[in-house]
Amino acid sequence: MTAQILDGRAQSAAILDRVEREVAEFVAAHGRVPVLATVLVGDDPASRTYVRMKANRCAKVGMQSRRLELDASISTETLIEAIRELSADPEVDGILLQHPVPDQIDERAAFEAIAPSKDVDGVTRTSFAMMAFDEGGFRSATPGGIMALIDAYDIPLAGKHAVVVGRSPILGKPVGMLLLARNATVTYCHSRTADLAGHVARADVVVAAVGRPALIKGDWIKPGAVVVDAGYADNQGDVDYEPAAERASYITPVPGGVGPMTIAVLIDQTMQAARARESARAGDLTPAGTPKR
Repeated sequence: MTAQILDGRAQSAAILDRVEREVAEFVAAHGRVPVLATVLVGDDPASRTYVRMKANRCAKVGMQSRRLELDASISTETLIEAIRELSADPEVDGILLQHPVPDQIDERAAFEAIAPSKDVDGVTRTSFAMMAFDEGGFRSATPGGIMALIDAYDIPLAGKHAVVVGRSPILGKPVGMLLLARNATVTYCHSRTADLAGHVARADVVVAAVGRPALIKGDWIKPGAVVVDAGYADNQGDVDYEPAAERASYITPVPGGVGPMTIAVLIDQTMQAARARESARAGDLTPAGTPKR
C-alpha cells in the first residue's frame, strides 16, 4: 500500500482563491480592506519567516497586514498593553500573536488580551470553549486546517478511532475536540503515555503534534490508517514518513501538508472576523462577536 498524499498546498490555494473573491466583494460592499495585525516579540528567525509568510498571503488575497514588532526583553505587561490597543483599534479585524514568545512572557496572559472577536488564530479560552461546545467562534488555526484538509479528501470520521499525540492548548487539545465533534472516538497521548506504540497501532486516524522528529515510527501505523503530521518542517515532522506512507491510506507530507492549511485558515478567519464586525454594525451579532458556522 502506498498512501495518498493529503496535499495542503493545493487545498490551501483553493481556500485562498475563495477568500480573495470574498475580500473583493467585501471591499466593494463596505469600502474598506480587512486588516490582520501580527505581533512579533523578538527576532527569532523562524518566527520572523512565519510572520512574513502570513503577510504575503494577506497581500495575495487583497487584505492588509499590519506588523507590530517588539523587543525580546519586554515584559508581559507591555505586551498585553500593546495587544489591548490592537483589540480596541476599530481598523483591525484580526490579531495574531506569533508564538512562542520569550521565556519571561506569560504567553497565556498575552493570548487572553486578544479580544475574542479578533482572535482569528483561535488561541483564547473563549475561542476554545465556543469551539468545544460547537457554538461558532474561531478554531485554533492548525486544528482548523487539519479538519479542512481531512474534509477536502472526504475522509469519514464518524465511528473512527483517532489518536492525538500531543496535548498543547492550541493544537493537541483542540484538534481532539474537533474530531470528537465529528463523532470520532478520541484518545489523547502525551509524554507520560504508557505504550504509545500500542495506542498508535490501534488508531484509524493518527494526528502527531509533539514537535519531536520521527517520534511516530512507520511500523506503528495500522494498515489503512490516516496519518496527519503536524510537526515542524524544520525537523521533517513527527512521523517517520517513508515507512508510514507504505502502511497508511492517506498521509500529510512535511512540509506541504498541515503548514499551508494553518495559514489559509488564519486568513479565512480574518475574513470572517471582518464580516462579523459589519454584521455587528447592522445589529446581527452572535454571542462573542463571531459568525456561526
